[in-house]
Amino acid sequence: MIYELPPFRPPNEGAEQSLLLRVTRGCPWNKCTFCAMYKSMKFERRSVEEVKQDIKAAKIFYHAAYGRAPKTAFIGDSDSPIIKTEDFVEILKFLRAEIPSLRRVTSYARAKTIYRKKEEYLRALREAGLTRLHLGLETGSDELLRRVKKGATAEEMIKAGRKAKAVGFEISEYVILGLGGREFFETREHALETARVLNEINPHFIRFRTLVPLPGTPIYEKYVSGELELLTPHEVLKEALTIIENLEVESWVSFDHISNPYPIPDAKLPEEKEHLLEDLRFALSLDETQLTDAKQLICRGYL
Repeated sequence: MIYELPPFRPPNEGAEQSLLLRVTRGCPWNKCTFCAMYKSMKFERRSVEEVKQDIKAAKIFYHAAYGRAPKTAFIGDSDSPIIKTEDFVEILKFLRAEIPSLRRVTSYARAKTIYRKKEEYLRALREAGLTRLHLGLETGSDELLRRVKKGATAEEMIKAGRKAKAVGFEISEYVILGLGGREFFETREHALETARVLNEINPHFIRFRTLVPLPGTPIYEKYVSGELELLTPHEVLKEALTIIENLEVESWVSFDHISNPYPIPDAKLPEEKEHLLEDLRFALSLDETQLTDAKQLICRGYL
C-alpha cells in the first residue's frame, strides 16, 4: 500500500485506529481556496483488484500492529463515492467479507457528488456496507461558498445531506469557524446561514474547525495581503456561540480539532445545548493568555 504522508482522515478515525483503505488518490475538485490537502498529486481512481490486494495486506498489517482485528475502517481519499458505483459496491462487499469485525466503514464525500448521485446508487453503497459520510459544509452562506470556490451551493448541500440520510447513512458535517474573516463575522452571515443549513440537514454529527491559512493556498495569499482579516480566538468562540444558539437539530456537536481555540466537550443537541452554551461562555470569559495556555496543553496532549 502506497500512501503519501500524512494520510488524511478525520481525527476520530485516528483516535479509533481505523484501518485506512485508499480507493482514490487525491481530490477530483481540488479548488477550495482554504484547503492544502492533495495539492501535490493528480486525482486517480484505483482499480478494484489493486484495492482488494490492499485489503488483504491491510488485514495482516493491522493484526501485526495492534494485535487484533479492526473495528472501524476509513476509505480515502477525498471523494470515494465519485467512482463507479458497481466498483465501490464490489470493494465494500470484499472488505466486509475479508474483515467481518468491522462495525463501521466511513468515507469523505463531496456534497456535489452526493447531490448528483442517483438515490438507488447511494442505497447500493449503504447496503454494501458503507455506513457514514463525512461532508465538508464549511459554511451555509452562498456568497462565502462562492468566494472559497467550494463548488456547491447551500441548497445543494442541503439536498445532498438529506438524500444521504434518506438511504440510511450517518452524516457528519464540517464547519470552518472564521472562514469569512471579519467581514462575515460582523454581518453574522457565516454563522446564521450555517445554522440555517444545518437545521435543514439535521446531520448526525456537526464538527467544528477554525480557519488556519496555510502557505500555498489562495486564502493564505489573501491573509498575507491583508484582504482577509482573521478573527481573534474570542471572536471565533463568539461565532461558534451564534451558530449553536441558532441550531435546532438532533446532532452530536464536536470541537474535535487542534485548530480550535479551546477544548469544548462534545455535546448532544438538543438535550445538552445549554451545557454547550455554558462551556462556550466560560471559554469567552477567559483572557487571551488563558486561552493560549489551554491551546498549548491541547498541543501537548494533556487536554
